[in-house]
Amino acid sequence: MSRYARLTVCPMYGFRTEPVPARPGPLPTGGGGRYIPDVAQFRLQGSRVLAVDLAGDTVKARNGSMVAYTGQMGFKKLTGGGDGLRGMVTRRLTGERMEVMEVKGQGTCYFADQATEINLVRLNGETLFVESDNLLCTEASLRTGTSFTGLNGMASGNGLFTTKVEGQGWAAVTSNGPAVILRVAQGLPLRVDPGAYIAHTGNLHRALKSGAGWSTLIGEGGGEAMQVEFTGEGLVYVQPSERVTLGGEV
Repeated sequence: MSRYARLTVCPMYGFRTEPVPARPGPLPTGGGGRYIPDVAQFRLQGSRVLAVDLAGDTVKARNGSMVAYTGQMGFKKLTGGGDGLRGMVTRRLTGERMEVMEVKGQGTCYFADQATEINLVRLNGETLFVESDNLLCTEASLRTGTSFTGLNGMASGNGLFTTKVEGQGWAAVTSNGPAVILRVAQGLPLRVDPGAYIAHTGNLHRALKSGAGWSTLIGEGGGEAMQVEFTGEGLVYVQPSERVTLGGEV
């Protein structure tokens, strides 16, 4: 695989790797002609370690997720986890905790989170909605904040807000097991177990639905009492594992 690789979405779901084209950047002075990137380069080391090549630029990452680095790096803990006062206030009100650090320097920094799988998401002006516990690292060019959903307390127990990432750049999202990307199209709604939901992009509407039917009431159902229904156009990221929700495992 190329040293720099991009994870792209297959037509239905899943990941495909392909080389990431070099981005325009300044050439070094004094000859040699070697390309020096002026933005962070995201790549995977296996499936559970994120390597970010820095050339004086900055990334934001989950506090404590650095496992190693080469070169000269500086680390600064940020408050709140979202940009601006609103992000800080809403997280205090809802009890959400997302400790973030700013990493800046020259070299390569390696990030991981409890040996979970890491999925790279490239944003080109879209908005990524992601469970705060699953957001590992973003380019500094991406804006992060909070968005009211009314649903995510069901998924993670964190409250009524979810993390919103928008702009141009890379984001790294963790999953407990290899993530699956499911496409939602008009007339083809998708229902997801709240404990398996990680993130989504696109023009999607969410609604909490009851999975209870006659078979559930007489004890012959699958036990999936509540689901989140997605309608519209977009992609939904799910993990092959269910987190513990407010109501226990669902």
